[in-house]
Amino acid sequence: MAGSKTRSTYRCAECGWTTAKWVGRCGECQAWGSVAEAATTPATPSGRTTATPVTRPAVPIGRVSAEQAAHHGSGVPELDRVLGGGLVPGAAVLLAGEPGVGKSTLLLEVAARTAQRSQRTLYITGEESAAQVRLRADRTNAVHDELYLAAETDLGAVLTHIEETRPRMVVVDSVQTIGASGVEGVPGGVTQVKEVAQALIRVAKTRDITVVMIGHVTKDGAIAGPRVLEHLVDVVLHFEGDRDSRFRMLRAVKNRFGPVDEVGCFDIGPDGITTVEDPTGIFVERHHGRVPGTCVAVTMEGRRPLLAEVQALVTTSPAERPRRTTSGLDGSRLAMVLAVLQQHCGIRLHQHDVFASTVGGARLTDPGSDLAVAVALASATFVSPPPAGVVAMGEIGLSGELRRVRDLPQRLAEAARLGFAMAVVPADPGAAQGVRRGSSDRVIEGMRVVEAPDVATALRLLHLDRRTKHALEVVEAGSSESIV
Repeated sequence: MAGSKTRSTYRCAECGWTTAKWVGRCGECQAWGSVAEAATTPATPSGRTTATPVTRPAVPIGRVSAEQAAHHGSGVPELDRVLGGGLVPGAAVLLAGEPGVGKSTLLLEVAARTAQRSQRTLYITGEESAAQVRLRADRTNAVHDELYLAAETDLGAVLTHIEETRPRMVVVDSVQTIGASGVEGVPGGVTQVKEVAQALIRVAKTRDITVVMIGHVTKDGAIAGPRVLEHLVDVVLHFEGDRDSRFRMLRAVKNRFGPVDEVGCFDIGPDGITTVEDPTGIFVERHHGRVPGTCVAVTMEGRRPLLAEVQALVTTSPAERPRRTTSGLDGSRLAMVLAVLQQHCGIRLHQHDVFASTVGGARLTDPGSDLAVAVALASATFVSPPPAGVVAMGEIGLSGELRRVRDLPQRLAEAARLGFAMAVVPADPGAAQGVRRGSSDRVIEGMRVVEAPDVATALRLLHLDRRTKHALEVVEAGSSESIV
């Protein structure tokens, strides 16, 4: 027989894309000069794979015990909420986020809470020294005898620490700093990250250890390293927040053991990280009186309703092209709301500068906040505050109609719980439970709920239409003309 042939492959150092011949530009990530020749491997003849011994025999699915995949609380309620009940033995969790957002602080708190339940925990740090982690542990009161700490950057040493300490939970900070000897590439590269992740996942599955890995992100917010890393792990979490705010949010992008539409809220402070079970107060400003240009929206973050205040400022523009500035809102969405207000409500702002923002660094991406933005803009235009204790929710269509929003009963219940007296919602008799068909005004849990078919009707119900503008002009002119 002729000797087995060898074939050369070329791999991108940025994303791991492979090709049979060299190219100057990666066909996957479009990076220039990142494709290099990989190690040659003997070509395997097709049809020559033989059967090998199995590790465990196949059994009927009814005989497989589900207790090994039961959730165990981590000691951090908001993290358990996102995970669907807690950590699962043998699971591999990847936590990613921007630098300085608090990933290490969060996992050090989780490791300390786990150690307090007499479950040995191993914290592997590859970015900091052991003394630096100890200083943070002293500040956050995370020192416990069952919490073991090791500063290692070699994969073999990490596996040895796991073998010697036999923990129930391992935290690796971070997966991009651990290198595997005998594997090509530098730590953080595609091949290295893949090998390190696969080795840690094998340990997690064979020993029923929960492994939590911290991952870096790119400038675009994506997880650094090969895309296969997200496929290998069981849970992918994103920790996000604004540098100017102490508020942090934890989202599940992938979760094999629970839902992916839950959100956890945290507060970063000098003493560490604490859970925020009722974050509404962060995004709503408590005014002493009625203020023009403000309106409260009820948005859904996963399964959790959150109230956020929208503020708007409208001024005459001295420039030929007026400014449109947003903070926490989508600029294109604001432009659409302005167009609808001009076309269907007669509010012309093409010669005015418009500034719109949210309170507390909240980011409103839910289309159900469109009506609150429109109310804030109309209130700022007419310098007339909306009624006290009002919330608005509804998606605005291009024809000016108000479309129903999801989870309306939960939104109304949250607004009523916080003491709001009035809610303006889209006119849909079946949108909420217990609504009498044909009703446009009802009371739910002590809160008056008013239905409006379009944005013009909603503004009229709140006295923020063109009649309000006419009334203000009459008052300013000192005329005794009656308002019709």
